Amino acid sequence: MYSDASPTGGPATVKFPHRSRRGILLGLTLAQLVVATVTGLLLFAVLVTSGVTGALKLLPVWAAVLAVVFVRRHGRSLADWAPITLRYALRRLRGQLLWLARPARRPRREGLLHLPGTAASLRVVSAPGGGFGAVHDPHHGTLTAVVKVSSRAFALLDPAAQSDNVAGWGRTLAALSRTGHIARVQVLERTVPDSGDALNRYWTEHGDAGTPLAGPLYGELLAAAGPAAAPHEAYVALALDLKAARRLINQAGGGLTGAFAVLSQLTSTFDLSARNSGLTPGGWLAAAEIAAVVRTAYDPKASAALDQWSDSGRPQAAPEAAGPVVLVEKADRIETDSAHHATFWIENWPRIETSPGFLHQLLFTSGVRRTLSLTYAPKGLDAALKDVQRKKATVIADAAERQRKGQVDSEEDSVEYADIKERERQLIAGHADVALTGLLTVSADTDDQLNAACAAIETAAVSALLDLRPLTWQQAEAFTNAALPLARP
Repeated sequence: MYSDASPTGGPATVKFPHRSRRGILLGLTLAQLVVATVTGLLLFAVLVTSGVTGALKLLPVWAAVLAVVFVRRHGRSLADWAPITLRYALRRLRGQLLWLARPARRPRREGLLHLPGTAASLRVVSAPGGGFGAVHDPHHGTLTAVVKVSSRAFALLDPAAQSDNVAGWGRTLAALSRTGHIARVQVLERTVPDSGDALNRYWTEHGDAGTPLAGPLYGELLAAAGPAAAPHEAYVALALDLKAARRLINQAGGGLTGAFAVLSQLTSTFDLSARNSGLTPGGWLAAAEIAAVVRTAYDPKASAALDQWSDSGRPQAAPEAAGPVVLVEKADRIETDSAHHATFWIENWPRIETSPGFLHQLLFTSGVRRTLSLTYAPKGLDAALKDVQRKKATVIADAAERQRKGQVDSEEDSVEYADIKERERQLIAGHADVALTGLLTVSADTDDQLNAACAAIETAAVSALLDLRPLTWQQAEAFTNAALPLARP
């Protein structure tokens, strides 16, 4: 994302680079290349053994292969759809589209979250001394801490304050990225059903129910308005790369103890930097609080039961009860304990200059429960510069090939080349390079309500200059990455 101040002194604008659709070779993706290569070898074998006559007999086969390689559906070729479809079909044959929580027949690892799919090995652990908790992912080698953040309403700030906050968030990402120890940073903003516990707690502490006329009226208002509200919650998850930080971890004592020591330094860095971007960290979550966030994602109606009348006001849950009791996966949605969910990928961000608050209409769509996840994956400077040079060479080579064939120039290439040069200038200037992935999960109580909510969200996305693509046949895995603050790849 590029952020620029207006030359006339007006409000700053943001602009995202063009998302390249270039393949690995000749514009083909890896799946297309594999299919084309295998088909070429097969054709050569047929010509050697049966000659041209044998090849002509298999003409329907070659036509089908061409369709698989070049026919596109929802922005992907049929060859790219093949592995996704195959995995979904295999899960269906094995009965893995239905996940049920079963009582453990043997001892389980302490802190295991009991999540479905590839997240089954995740567990929450507590720092020595119980300062905060983190999620340990043994497969990806990460230790993830989660903090709840709050801020003033961005839309109500003056343009100068908005620009300062955007620049401050950029500096925060840069500070974390330059350490070389962060695998991913995830920002998760969601709406949840309100049990009314916070309002009732405030009324109990500061109100007087015995006040004539006003007391009963306030009580009735809280009883009606509390559960109907949909408060917004925002979390930031920092995933420590245990392999990249191995030296510092060993110096701090090794194992999870050393990892927590390094993670504590990174959380302190974030706390200091976040305040300069208008965020107020609310304290890093303990293990039971992380489990409660996970639990309420699968079962939104569990918020009322998990609300604790504690000083922190944060719901808590046992790690072993964090996962869903039931999860049913369908092609375009999943059903969990008390909700239906559909997850979208933000395929394209605004490609024209727009205001920093362009997501406001999407985030505040009336009557829709949704979760927006932004995952930043830092790249090393050397790797980023090599990637820039490779992409520049690809664009130039493609332009030269078209000129040699007498084809017209492509304006898309010109725009992409300008974006690549802008990215190179920012890298040389010292900015951090991150890969951004945006996912959006829409939740509702019934299928019909989910359809209506998805329609409203897609309309709001058009107004926000976003292109949403439903993650067909990938909903269960997508929900884990989009709705849970686990900073997974």
